[in-house]
Amino acid sequence: MTLGSVNETWGVAMHYVELQPGKSPDSYRDKHVELDFRGAALSVDARPVKLTRKEYELFALLAQNAGEIIPREVLLLRIWGYGQEIRTRTLDVHIRRLRKKLGEYGDRYIETIFGVGYRFQPYREARPFSLYGDAVAVA
Repeated sequence: MTLGSVNETWGVAMHYVELQPGKSPDSYRDKHVELDFRGAALSVDARPVKLTRKEYELFALLAQNAGEIIPREVLLLRIWGYGQEIRTRTLDVHIRRLRKKLGEYGDRYIETIFGVGYRFQPYREARPFSLYGDAVAVA
């Protein structure tokens, strides 16, 4: 690892320290998930979900940066304090547990970007799709 790659990783990691502009500092809320950043609480379909401290920190970091791809190295550094020299599967295990706790929505909210990291995708309703480009009428 070169000094340049270390500085690049730290620079990327620091980008995720602060909330993205326009994001609520108190909570994330949509049709199925409510994440209270101040109370460190998660509800799925109005049912409380118990998270470990690391699960909460990981999910909160992803949700606070919704739509952004967060590299594995950044997540490992920010949540566990691990540098690039550490090879571990702990991130993957925590992501798997979070998806399980999110139930049927797990894969919709937490997207794997293979070879890069993870991204939180805010919930959106499925829209009808037409093979021919015509607008599809929804009853």
